[in-house]
Amino acid sequence: MTGVCGCCGALRPRYKRLVDNIFPEDPEDGLVKANMEKLTFYALSAPEKLDRIGAYLSERLSRDVARHRYGIGQDLSLSSLKTKSELIKELKKISLVMHVDDFMCLKSVKLKSAPASLGIIRFRFLESETCPPLPYVCIAMEALDQLLMACHCQSINLFVESFLKMVRKLLESDKPNLQILGTNSFVKFANIEEDTPSYHRSYDFFVSRFSEMCHSNYEDPDIRTKIRIASNSVTIKGFLSCVNVATRIRMAGIKGLQGVVRKTVNDELQANIWDPQHMDKIVPSLLFNLQSGERTESRSPSPLQASEKEKESPAELTERCFRELLGRAAYGNIKNAVSPVLMHLDNHSLWEGKTFAVRCFKIIMYSIQSQHSHLVIQQLLGHLDANSKNSAKVRAGIVEVLLEAAAIAASGSVGPTVLEVFNTLLRQLRLSVDYELTGSYDGSTNIGTRIIKAHEERQLQEAVIRTIGSFANTLPTYQRSEVMLFIMGKIPVPGVNLTLPPNEPVPQGTRMIQIMLLKSLVQVTTGFQTTNMLTALPDTFLDPLLSFSLINHSEVRLLVLQILLSLIDRHDNRPKFSKIRIISDISVLKLKVDKCSRQDNLFMKKHGQHLCRHIYLGCKELNSDQQHYETLYALLGLLSVELANEEVVVDLIRLALALQDLALSTDEGLTIYNRCAVHALSAAYLNLICQLTTVPAFCQHIHEVIEARQKEGPYLLPEGVFLEHPKLPPSLEKVESGVLFLQSKIAEVLGGSGYNTDRLATPYVPQYTVDEDRLSKRKSIGETISLQVEVESRNSPEKEERTPAEEITFETLKSAIVDSAGMEEQERERRRQVVEKFQKAPFEEIAAHCGARATMLQNKLNQIFEITIRPPPSPSGTISSGYGQSQSRSVPIYEMKFPDLCVY
Repeated sequence: MTGVCGCCGALRPRYKRLVDNIFPEDPEDGLVKANMEKLTFYALSAPEKLDRIGAYLSERLSRDVARHRYGIGQDLSLSSLKTKSELIKELKKISLVMHVDDFMCLKSVKLKSAPASLGIIRFRFLESETCPPLPYVCIAMEALDQLLMACHCQSINLFVESFLKMVRKLLESDKPNLQILGTNSFVKFANIEEDTPSYHRSYDFFVSRFSEMCHSNYEDPDIRTKIRIASNSVTIKGFLSCVNVATRIRMAGIKGLQGVVRKTVNDELQANIWDPQHMDKIVPSLLFNLQSGERTESRSPSPLQASEKEKESPAELTERCFRELLGRAAYGNIKNAVSPVLMHLDNHSLWEGKTFAVRCFKIIMYSIQSQHSHLVIQQLLGHLDANSKNSAKVRAGIVEVLLEAAAIAASGSVGPTVLEVFNTLLRQLRLSVDYELTGSYDGSTNIGTRIIKAHEERQLQEAVIRTIGSFANTLPTYQRSEVMLFIMGKIPVPGVNLTLPPNEPVPQGTRMIQIMLLKSLVQVTTGFQTTNMLTALPDTFLDPLLSFSLINHSEVRLLVLQILLSLIDRHDNRPKFSKIRIISDISVLKLKVDKCSRQDNLFMKKHGQHLCRHIYLGCKELNSDQQHYETLYALLGLLSVELANEEVVVDLIRLALALQDLALSTDEGLTIYNRCAVHALSAAYLNLICQLTTVPAFCQHIHEVIEARQKEGPYLLPEGVFLEHPKLPPSLEKVESGVLFLQSKIAEVLGGSGYNTDRLATPYVPQYTVDEDRLSKRKSIGETISLQVEVESRNSPEKEERTPAEEITFETLKSAIVDSAGMEEQERERRRQVVEKFQKAPFEEIAAHCGARATMLQNKLNQIFEITIRPPPSPSGTISSGYGQSQSRSVPIYEMKFPDLCVY
């Protein structure tokens, strides 16, 4: 009976009759809209029938696909066509792009007429992108789409199963247009928000199939040959176009993956799309098309491809899909999304080119949430460690990507493991230095090991150093200070964690490590600004850093000076001291000068003499060149502008005069160039500081000496020394006093302006520590005398005898004012004698004098200790010892008797 009902249309179920009515007799007419509305209304009225409607539509569609209904042949008579335009018009009537059996016949069609001998050419339909090949299949899919869009009831899950079954059927087809048709329907379905969840639906097939379509390289040799022959025909050129079917399939695959992600990413009941088994398919498929887009964009598109490219390219669609995928990634999914990217770049050797890798990670960093940026950074660092023994180009590519990623992550967070980031980069820097020295990755030179190239390792080292600076720029000031201390702890510091035998040179590897890590510190300190120098530059950092300024290696000393400049410069004054020169009016520099804060005063009080001493010792190095002197001048200028109070200004002036004495001395073994350069440095700085102090008499004296040097000794000024070919004198044994800055004159003019004349009149002599004396290789007595000379002159017995305590009266003040000039002269003479005594007296005499002073000081200390350490009297009194001496007895507190006023 069922079979009889199936044969009779009137007895068939209503839903089947409604479904059959939407199909027209002529498939070219398309879906019957009126009947489709009836079917939709029926489905909404009877939702329990929706699954049967879907199953029946799926059955009809499957039958059409299985029977390969590609359309019927059509006969086109060419005998009635007179012109080319008529031929084109007739061909355009056929809605499908056609393929001819015999292209040679079509090729013989002339521009103006078609010979009657051609007869009838038989065409058959060709699957193309202009229209679908199967009209009934298209109608069935359109009906399914409309029902999905209209019906959101609880029974839609069963209907969706039928729909996905049909989409799967189309995707499994080997016909490109069927695959594209199924993809478009799936994308429409993916944009629908379902009211009820599905517990059993799986999208594994769609992920695999769409990923496969993203790699499509569809090519039909027969079709391409005939299209190539036809495209040479003048008659059909212009209306038959070569369609890149593979490109369309890839774009369909990308859209399909985008649909899968949209459908599953926010549904916790669905299969987790972020699982590695899915991400390992989705991400490489997207990267493949992104990379293919770069190759095609590098070539100029052909005219036949231009129209398609104007619409949308696969690369643009891929990038948009990739960004959407990453934008939906939560904290726990970042690793699964980034790992396939790293694997893809490894498998296809894309680190070496850098361009594509950088582009990929720029997309990643800009797409993910900013608070997740540090997860990507950590994965890149781990990948860098995993490739420690890979080629330098690969490691350099990863480091370049890290550099770009760190710059983008500045707005977010580098993460809690800041020191781990720098530890990894410093470890890679050290490994690169080891590889460069050994020449191989395994530390041996056996046959078969991979020999490295030194220049590639140098490029890697520079990239690591730039990356360290880029990371440091993303950190706040307090974290950057920690990074500075961390890097300093990694540097082999002489006398701290580097112990060498006497007169033993530093190994080459150690020296290279020192230079590389100091370069890293230069990058970290660039742009460093702080309000409290004491906390930003603790002793644990500054002392090891300054110890490098005594090393007999020009590059190391220059790096140390650059680090100091970056740390001290807080108002961007450093570029204004880039060149050492005599400036007649420093107002043109537009220096930014702020009042020295209390913290700055404390810093200079603690470290000022230390800095001055190292500047002085830096000028004594024989291998210093113009760049060193310019950097020393900049350091002096920044100290005067950023951290100088009245006391610091006096010390810096004394230092400049001491540098002049150093240049006049012949005991140091300095070359003529070095001595002239030190003279020029002293002149340039005194010209700067005199204008900063704004003391007219001081400025007048400095300018007079500079004018005298311009006439008599231009080689004592920066403009005459720091040239490509300076004209230097054969010797500097006879330097006239008129071209020298006089300490007595400067002390006199500054003393009248309120400066400390005692300090100005005392020559500057640097104080050495044991390590500094060892490192600087200086053994002369004059250099080992410390600033204690000044202390000795102040606390000497002679001074104590001359200045007894007396009552201050009017007569005392009057006599002090009248005799002040004579007293100052006597004081200067006395100080000169004390300094001369320590410089020229025999060592035994100096030792005896110091020993007497030490004995006297110890006696005084013993007296003070006896007074301060004597035990207080006991409330219980004293007891006598067995020898008749009184001895204090320890009494418990509860036995002591206190006055009533002391008891609460």
